[in-house]
Amino acid sequence: MSDTYYMSRAILRRDAATSVLVGLMAGETRNPVWASHRLVWALFANNGHKRDFLYREEAGGVFYILSARPPNDSHALFDLETKPFAPVLQAGDRLGFSLRVNPTIDRRQPSGRSLRSDVIMDAKHRAREAGTLDDVDMHDIIETAGRDWLMARASKAGVEPVEGSLKMDGYRQVRLPRGGEGRRADPMQFSTLDMSGVLEISEPDRFLERLRAGFGRARAFGCGLMLIRRG
Repeated sequence: MSDTYYMSRAILRRDAATSVLVGLMAGETRNPVWASHRLVWALFANNGHKRDFLYREEAGGVFYILSARPPNDSHALFDLETKPFAPVLQAGDRLGFSLRVNPTIDRRQPSGRSLRSDVIMDAKHRAREAGTLDDVDMHDIIETAGRDWLMARASKAGVEPVEGSLKMDGYRQVRLPRGGEGRRADPMQFSTLDMSGVLEISEPDRFLERLRAGFGRARAFGCGLMLIRRG
């Protein structure tokens, strides 16, 4: 894999051919997460590559994409801007960040098996077990669980969140039919949480490695891309 990465902004064109969109999404139009997944994958669906990109969708059909190769808009669906992504970072630098993530935690069960859970639902379950759920605001649960999830992973990613800067927002649960709309298999379920704040870089190379790989799970469905800015 090349060391060169690319950051793109892709805006879905209002005049994109309807026949092409219908063919690409193949019945996914009633599920916006699946539809977005198909649209972004169409930019990289060549040469048999595995997924080597992360993306985040914003309102108005805007997608931010970090990829190991330039996207190829062969269907002329997007207004596309692409540039090399090679930030020069030093220890001690501070960056503002925005991250949409699928935060999970693995809990060992009495049977010895490990069960993966959404960190927000896990925190809510533990508050219920402790008898404190009625005394805790759901917003506080989201803030605390999200912050703890990020803090537990930050040092391994070569960064430290700046105290008091972190904000958690936009928590939601997503249900996706496996394999596409209308399939009978049990749906895929995951949660997303939007995080923002300021990070201080401690290990630039390690941070860039994690940034390119993505954070958390559900990276094929618009999670894991950390957008960064200076100042």
